[in-house]
Amino acid sequence: MDRPIILGMILAAVTLLGGIMAKGSNPAVLIDPAALIIIFVGTIACILNAFTMKEIKRVPKLFKILFTEQKLYEPANIIQMIVDLAYQARRDGLLSLETQMAEIDDPFIKKGLQMIVDGQDEQFLRDYMETEIVMMEERHASGALVFTQAGTYAPTLGVLGAVIGLIGALGSLDDVDALGVSIAAAFVATLFGIFTGYVLWHPFANKLKRKSQEEIVIKTMILEGLISIQSGSNPVQIKEKMMVFLTPEQRQLMEEGSDIDG
Repeated sequence: MDRPIILGMILAAVTLLGGIMAKGSNPAVLIDPAALIIIFVGTIACILNAFTMKEIKRVPKLFKILFTEQKLYEPANIIQMIVDLAYQARRDGLLSLETQMAEIDDPFIKKGLQMIVDGQDEQFLRDYMETEIVMMEERHASGALVFTQAGTYAPTLGVLGAVIGLIGALGSLDDVDALGVSIAAAFVATLFGIFTGYVLWHPFANKLKRKSQEEIVIKTMILEGLISIQSGSNPVQIKEKMMVFLTPEQRQLMEEGSDIDG
């Protein structure tokens, strides 16, 4: 599980309920069927109107990505792997890399190695793998856009819910107690709209973008490493070239914790 988002959801709920109770209100006021319908069903309606069925069918998968910890190669491990492959290629030839493919689970790395073993030229390899990265980024961006748009629609639907509630309240002007209840219920929709838009949907979109960016960086590292192997670069040069993807702290740790120059 992605622990930060779980913690964030818990803190968001505590903030909402705690704030209501701190103001002396009963959290039961949140149980308003009309407000829930307007905000949640209304947001779903907006998404259905805004996106294709193909994109909408991906929403359950997007939630899974959000709440699942991303499993990517550590940058230092990628560098070590690429350098090891570079040494093997210089020692035994590029065709020898085929023996390592069975031990690698990542389809992106496997495809790159297969193309190297098959003798594809450097430009074709770069173009192919860069296109894969671009298309992956596009898919991820379209997924994040669903939540971005939901975050845009929900607060506006909250205003709509408040207007609908106030229209109902105007019919109770002769009953002060009923009027107060109606006005309070009207603003519950606004509360839900703002809360879901800015505490859930927009942050969810940002989380997807961040996870996508991390994967893009990892794949770009792999691409540069494989291109360097294919071009016959010195393993030490490959290591130095790929170290630019690391933070200064990571570079220091890698220099102190691994000896891959021999």
